[in-house]
Amino acid sequence: MDITSAKFLKSAERLDQCPDHTLSEVCFIGRSNVGKSSLINGLTGHPRLAKTSGTPGKTKLLNFFVINEGAWCLVDLPGYGYAKVSQEQREKWDKTMQKYMMERENLALIVMLVDSRHDPLEKDLDMVFWLAEHQLPFILVLTKADKLSRNGQTQSKAKFRKALDEMNIETDIVLTSATTKDGMDLLRKTIIDFLPAASSTESS
Repeated sequence: MDITSAKFLKSAERLDQCPDHTLSEVCFIGRSNVGKSSLINGLTGHPRLAKTSGTPGKTKLLNFFVINEGAWCLVDLPGYGYAKVSQEQREKWDKTMQKYMMERENLALIVMLVDSRHDPLEKDLDMVFWLAEHQLPFILVLTKADKLSRNGQTQSKAKFRKALDEMNIETDIVLTSATTKDGMDLLRKTIIDFLPAASSTESS
């Protein structure tokens, strides 16, 4: 399924402020400098949908976007890790994200982004373990693949696969580039595979 439209719906600071709908939701998480906004814009074909910035941590709320006039809802979560904010603010973001992922009934998939240029980081592996431990549906998406050679891309994917295998975790790994659009078709297909046959736009 192609993404033909993507429209901002609303932002939420708390779970009780999230949209009251039954659309299946796909959320995107990742460290603050992983290129999440660029990937979302590349995936949807809307270059200004998610705000990009050279300063990590610009996404401070849960941002909801309706895809294809109500086929599903994309949710951009605050980045974790290196955002230049207080420890208190980071803890608040982490608590909000965990609550959303644990309690949001119509969450169909978590798309976790990691930088393909680096070896698996402890903070990312901790997040992977947390998702698996709570039996949440997720896939791993490697970003910025255009910065690597073909051999480097293969090695990067193999490293992350090995890290997952060592934790006895099995999930899809998709290599992507927001710049060249490599992997975007596969990512869209993978997302659609996790969605119910139809989503309702009626309020619950």
